[in-house]
Amino acid sequence: MTSPTEGERRSELELSTDEMLSLARRAAELIVDRLERLPDEPAWLGGTRSELEELFREGAPEIGRPAVEVLERAAREILPIAGRVDHPRFFAFVPSSSTWPAVLADFLSAGHNTFQGTWLGGSGPSQIELVVLDWIRDWIGYPESAGGLFTSGGSAASIDAFVAAREAAGAPERPTVYMSDQSHTALVRAATIVGVRREHVRMVRSDGQFQMDIRGLGQAVTEDRAAGLNPIAVCANGGATNTGAVDPMIEIADFCEAEGLWLHVDAAYGGFAVLTEKGRAALKGMERADSISLDAHKWLFQPFETGCLMVKDVAFLEKAFSVEPEYLQDARWGGDHPNFSDRGLQLSRSFRALKVWMSIQTFGVEAFRKSVAKGIDLAERAEEYVRGSDVLEIRNSASLGVVCFRFFPRGSNYDEAHIEQTNRAIQSRIIETGIAMMSSTRLRGLYSLRFCILNHHTTWEDVRGTLQAIERFGKQEISA
Repeated sequence: MTSPTEGERRSELELSTDEMLSLARRAAELIVDRLERLPDEPAWLGGTRSELEELFREGAPEIGRPAVEVLERAAREILPIAGRVDHPRFFAFVPSSSTWPAVLADFLSAGHNTFQGTWLGGSGPSQIELVVLDWIRDWIGYPESAGGLFTSGGSAASIDAFVAAREAAGAPERPTVYMSDQSHTALVRAATIVGVRREHVRMVRSDGQFQMDIRGLGQAVTEDRAAGLNPIAVCANGGATNTGAVDPMIEIADFCEAEGLWLHVDAAYGGFAVLTEKGRAALKGMERADSISLDAHKWLFQPFETGCLMVKDVAFLEKAFSVEPEYLQDARWGGDHPNFSDRGLQLSRSFRALKVWMSIQTFGVEAFRKSVAKGIDLAERAEEYVRGSDVLEIRNSASLGVVCFRFFPRGSNYDEAHIEQTNRAIQSRIIETGIAMMSSTRLRGLYSLRFCILNHHTTWEDVRGTLQAIERFGKQEISA
């Protein structure tokens, strides 16, 4: 059935065929135009609440206005006031740069209003999710018993993983979990959501390479058991957000097997580095984990929200989450037709896997492998540049696309307060001038600048030009 003409509308919430096509073309034009202009624009643009209230505060209109006006306003006035996480010089936090097929996949999925909580609701989409999950299973080296689901991101994936870990341990009272002092706060939040008291979330010290200290882990587990607590899981970093550090996977896996503990690897940003030779070597042993979280909207170049959880034995997920209400009795098609609502916290869920499927089908795995390797190589070149600079100091070796450093003239005797003030000023100037967007962190208490280089559009000129600006601004600030 075709859409109605202007005079044949069946609903007050309907547009004609011509209007829909015209709006879709205009939306695509606006997005493509933005992508073409992006490298020449600032990597970040924000506004204060008071400024934005003045621009956008209004009551809901009783009578609508032309759809093209609404579209243009959204594209020109609202969406640009944000961090451009796909900008080639967006080095802050964890960047995300989408492939065009993935953007269209989101459009198609929304246009079909796909519900993929059950096989009944989305058979074709569910089959594609199984296929893509098997691709990921093979990439990380998991056995055929493995499975999982796509999630909104690493936070939701961690919650699902901790639920499975808790149930696998028999849902004991007074549970404890263990993670590095470099672990993402999403893991702390996930642990408390599933019933671990905040004071029973153990932050194990990291060593000089920002990796979890195995002896410290063993000591914490021993002391907690002696105190009547029940350890259930250890979380290892497969690329810590702060530094890109990868915890010693093999040693941690050995420890967890010996102690009967669930091993979860937070590889939300770093996990897809397994596609590359360097990444696979850095993440060796990750395949021994009971569960792994990965975000395809980071280093697999997908739009938000494309998180993923993989579990070595998917039966643990299904045992933890499966329920059978009467109103879903028609959705039970048998073991060969999994309902993804039985694997995680969502019943209402969109068709996220289509983005990955369309991207891989269009470009092939080799193109993604080269693009991930490019980010690793650029971070290593940035480290080399910093080490060769007379005014920059490396704070951690490049790891999986992340490198931290600071402005600190070689041989200088400036006090730490002055050095921190200078680096803060440098960061502000880099952002305010629109040269790049970068974030800061603290490593062993010292203020550090941080580059996270994941964008497949980023070039060495983008990285080097930003480093040169940091040097230039630093020299101006240090003597001011």
